[in-house]
Amino acid sequence: MKKTFMPDVTDLSQLQEHQLKGLKWTVQHAYQGSPFYRKRLDAAGVGPDSIRSLEDVRRLPFTTADDLRKGYPFPLLAVDLSRVVRIHASSGTTGKKKVLAYTRKDIEDWQHMFARCYEMAGVTPMDRVQIAVGYGIWTAGVGFQLGCERLGAMAVPAGPGNIDMQCQFLEDLQSTVLCCTASMGLLMAEEIERRRLRGKIALKKLIFGSERSGDAMRARIRDLMGLEDMFDIPGMTELYGPGTGLDCPKHEGIHYWADYYILEILDPETLEPVADGETGEMVVTTLKKEAAPLIRYRTRDLTQRIDRPCSCGNILPLHGRILGRSDDMIIFRGVNIYPGQFDQLLSQLPGISCEYQVHLRREADGKDYMTLKVECRPGASEDLKDDLSKAIADAIKKQMMVRCNVEILDCGCLPRSERKSKRIFDERGQ
Repeated sequence: MKKTFMPDVTDLSQLQEHQLKGLKWTVQHAYQGSPFYRKRLDAAGVGPDSIRSLEDVRRLPFTTADDLRKGYPFPLLAVDLSRVVRIHASSGTTGKKKVLAYTRKDIEDWQHMFARCYEMAGVTPMDRVQIAVGYGIWTAGVGFQLGCERLGAMAVPAGPGNIDMQCQFLEDLQSTVLCCTASMGLLMAEEIERRRLRGKIALKKLIFGSERSGDAMRARIRDLMGLEDMFDIPGMTELYGPGTGLDCPKHEGIHYWADYYILEILDPETLEPVADGETGEMVVTTLKKEAAPLIRYRTRDLTQRIDRPCSCGNILPLHGRILGRSDDMIIFRGVNIYPGQFDQLLSQLPGISCEYQVHLRREADGKDYMTLKVECRPGASEDLKDDLSKAIADAIKKQMMVRCNVEILDCGCLPRSERKSKRIFDERGQ
């Protein structure tokens, strides 16, 4: 069956030809329409005539979040304001928001990309999609709804929180798809179990956005809800919003929409491409974006480079799950640690539930100490808890090269969240 929202390209050479055409358009469009980009490109000694192959993307200058903040309230703008039909802002908590403008075509492109996500997840017009993410100035809720309506499925714009209402909608409206953060997915799964709703609801699929999730958390959610499948959906306000890729049912990586943007995965320090399987920072260049095009935008998101094609047969390329952000790195006793490493490590160990907290503190002796609080599986004995504590501490010492005190807690002891869970508590001060 033909996929309605997939690109009309049949092989990589066609995709690359499409990308080169889009890259030339973006550089021309940005150079002509944006004083910021014209100045930046002139300083780098490149212009529209410099783009002759896809390799020439590496000649272009980088753009960063600081550029967006300095250009507030309409950074990177490459069209007349009269063509701007909407703005969205990032959810950053410090300083000025990163505000991005959209033309009508930008909105239509975003809607098409998001409908492609639903299609890849196997969602059809017969589904009922409960959207339990934030609405407002952020891109989350409206993005999920745009794609749902473009696909033709029934949208249930519930928004985040209000667990009683969420459960009522699942039961009364028979929602088949739930869109939420991974943390809220866990909260809903445990609430459905507590209320014994599993046999009364029709939920089949979860689509996670806005938050990293480990295999242990996904397994617990799947078991409690009896789901057919779960999917990760990446995205950021700068790059339209959520909906810029999805992991297909094969779950070998996240397909990204390479017909809409070029993705480079670079070493955050050297800014050189990483090898297949290595972790690097995602750097994006848009191919169709009108109002606020991106040229080599450093997202700070970390992922693994995947060069192999997916066994599903789709030619759109893959990258790994989002592992965290390069600016979220923890330095503990001289060792660089990314929060995503805890997800990966804990997902490899049996007997563990899925919630955890990392506490960092500095004692009177001037040394830093780490305590990892981890929930075990329901019904674990005290002997098993002792074994788990030692196994986790040994794994952290071996894989992260640091010592850690491990506290094993009963399942459900750590707080649940309706949005994103806070798991790293750095109490060391400056």
